[in-house]
Amino acid sequence: MTFPEYAYKRPDLTRLKNKFETLNRNLETVSDETAAVNVIEKINKLQNDFSTMAVIGQVRHSLNTRDTFYDEENNFYDENAPVVEDYQTEYYKKILAHKFRPALEAQIGKQFFTIANLKTKTFHPEIIPLLQEENKLASQYQKLKATAEIEFRDKKYNLATIHPLEIEKNRTTRQEANAAKWKFYSDNQTEMETIFDDLVKVRHKIALALGYKNFVELGYVRMMRSDYDAAMVKKFREQIEKFIVPVSRGLHERQAKRLGLDKLKNFDEDFRFNSGNPKPTGTPEDIINAAEKMYGELSPETNKFFKFMRTHDLMDLVNRDGKATGGYCTFIGKYKAPYIFSNFNGTSGDIDVLTHEAGHAFQMFSSRNMPLLEYTFPTYEACEIHSMSMEFFTWPWMDLFFGANTEKYRFAHLSAALQFLPYGVAVDEFQHIIYENPEMKPAERNAAWKKLEEKYLPQRDYNGNAYLEAGGFWQKQNHIFASPFYYIDYTLAQICAFQFWKKDRDNHQQAWADYVRLCKAGGSLSFLDLVKLADLKSPFDDGCVESVIGEITEWLGSVDDSSF
Repeated sequence: MTFPEYAYKRPDLTRLKNKFETLNRNLETVSDETAAVNVIEKINKLQNDFSTMAVIGQVRHSLNTRDTFYDEENNFYDENAPVVEDYQTEYYKKILAHKFRPALEAQIGKQFFTIANLKTKTFHPEIIPLLQEENKLASQYQKLKATAEIEFRDKKYNLATIHPLEIEKNRTTRQEANAAKWKFYSDNQTEMETIFDDLVKVRHKIALALGYKNFVELGYVRMMRSDYDAAMVKKFREQIEKFIVPVSRGLHERQAKRLGLDKLKNFDEDFRFNSGNPKPTGTPEDIINAAEKMYGELSPETNKFFKFMRTHDLMDLVNRDGKATGGYCTFIGKYKAPYIFSNFNGTSGDIDVLTHEAGHAFQMFSSRNMPLLEYTFPTYEACEIHSMSMEFFTWPWMDLFFGANTEKYRFAHLSAALQFLPYGVAVDEFQHIIYENPEMKPAERNAAWKKLEEKYLPQRDYNGNAYLEAGGFWQKQNHIFASPFYYIDYTLAQICAFQFWKKDRDNHQQAWADYVRLCKAGGSLSFLDLVKLADLKSPFDDGCVESVIGEITEWLGSVDDSSF
């Protein structure tokens, strides 16, 4: 079957509740651990069936946010996912207190119990209305962006299709296109700030109701962080500020010189070369065919994986009006199938997002037979190692997409990956500030963001754009609205991916074996244990950030970028 043929039926919540209650009772009365495992398997199937329908419904909604049927289904999950979480939490409580817990830990692994423990700390039936409100607000933001119409030179664009004009060779074009995009955000500023203000307040209420001081504490538990805390993250941000910000600033100065500019403006930052940014050649279908060749040659595992994705029509990659913004990968449990969603727009970002999301999908494919849904994929910072590292493992095949501009692409890709780190930690610190001070007014939040830009992104020059000068840039970031405290995960994973980049250059066979081992482990271990399993150094270790940056700056310094 292909994804369009996957049957969708809204789950019957009464039936689901009754089944959960029956199985939870059975779990309490089992006579031995074998019987307990049998009940766990049945509950796992129950969760998997619900998750499958939810994912199919939500994917089809993001494929066309104007589809009224799936818009209603998305509303259904916004409303009822917290109700189902109530059933699941009762299950987790019973498993944690189970009389056969030691034997079960030995059989299915301690990480399952770590996950169960954290899950019980994020939910109570009294917060269901608050969770429903939170879901609706996040969907409201997504829909607002998905339906954006940007007027530019007598044509209409959306947030994906305007981007190629923002990296045009003609500086006036990219300046005006950039201004047109930010006008959409400025015009919708009040609505976005109201949505976010409501999100902050509802999340703070949820945190207090669950006994936390603020949403920062709850946010870390929600993200299933079991082996590091906010103090460790703060120390990591300090390492980025100390070792990466100066290098990033130097790369921006190098870019300005390359472009013949005294100083980069914000609308210049994504335009990297006077000859134009590298663009993939061919149609989207050509890109997919090239990707199939690439994954066919990379390894037997990736060959099998990518053929599966194509055979079952598990990718929707090209931008359309009404399609949700961004890119993601998700997992459809019943079919043991990853699904890749993106918005190709003719830029090098098409290849970045394809290899990135394929890294997620390859991991899910590698661990699709895990016995528990909780083990299908790990916590997000570990997930991002799979995706960001895949971007580098595919470097040898970039000529299939960029031809004569392959080296230009590699230079731009590695530079951008490094320059992302200061922005990534700025987003994280911003969220700490926001949720530690939930009574902040919108203008105060914007001022806080502006201050963080001065700290981590000192090269930023908005050329007098009032909206951006006042600190509005953060309002474009989906994760801040929909996935609080997610963003630091990208930066932690990037440091790990840089280690894979180095290992791959030194010994491809060993690096790939470490990567496959990591992917196959799924979510059966915590983040730091997975890092250890892959023979990587923890990003939190003293000296890790500094050690990673050396070889990267050396490689970038060896490239004659003036020839691009």
